[in-house]
Amino acid sequence: MLHWLRRLELPPVWLAAFLLLAYGLEEIAPLGLLPENLLVGRLVIGLGLALMIWAAAVMFRARTTVIPREQAAKLVTSGPFRFSRNPIYLADCLIMLGFGISDGTLWPILLIPAFAFVITRRFILGEEAMLRQIFGAQFSDWSSRVRRWV
Repeated sequence: MLHWLRRLELPPVWLAAFLLLAYGLEEIAPLGLLPENLLVGRLVIGLGLALMIWAAAVMFRARTTVIPREQAAKLVTSGPFRFSRNPIYLADCLIMLGFGISDGTLWPILLIPAFAFVITRRFILGEEAMLRQIFGAQFSDWSSRVRRWV
């Protein structure tokens, strides 16, 4: 992959791509089977953003990177990392869920498993391998207690 293109490959880009795909599919094959619920949808989006900010803040306080594929300086196991090894990616899924609820369309919701699969393959597996290599038994202990997603 071209070096500059690799730098653009970040989870928020994938999130935007999946949301664009969902709304494109909604135009082609509407699945607006849900009642629109702007309030609940925005609350779910807000919950996703709050989770993302919380996780990033915990990582910044620990002085480790939030950028995928960069070497971690510390294994973060506090805050939202107590219940998910990947709270920022989980937040992305909540954002997709929120958009589906807000607009009353199933496409963003139906695409969550595909998004999770892509994120797992493109980012999580490599991040876990790196963390296992750097932190060894500490990572193994934490990953045996905390699920990858929830």
